[in-house]
Amino acid sequence: MSDAHDAVTTRVRAAVLVLLTALLAVLVAWHAVRYAPGPASVAIAFAVLPWAAPLRGLLAGRRRTYAIASLLAIPYLGYGLMEVLANPGARGYAGATVFLSFALFVALVAYLRVSRPAPPAPSARTAP
Repeated sequence: MSDAHDAVTTRVRAAVLVLLTALLAVLVAWHAVRYAPGPASVAIAFAVLPWAAPLRGLLAGRRRTYAIASLLAIPYLGYGLMEVLANPGARGYAGATVFLSFALFVALVAYLRVSRPAPPAPSARTAP
């Protein structure tokens, strides 16, 4: 692979990690404000802990983990959309969740595209 390709892959990986961190920060802040201290910790755990499983693979740049993580980002988009429509008091946090979860999904798919292995070179042998 070329250096330019490696640079793009590195930038997209960094974007994924920044977006994931921002999404989790918004979810933690939202649930800390929304719930009392006891229930808030449970809500935060349900929001954050699903990302503990793929975190190691995301940090290592494993393509398979990025593919699985793209599926994990979708419920956060649905949750944010539901809250935007149903809960006027949480529209700020919910809107940020929608934006960040969608941006995270796009960045995960972008990483899968830019890190795709090169197709094998055509063989020099010709068919009879």
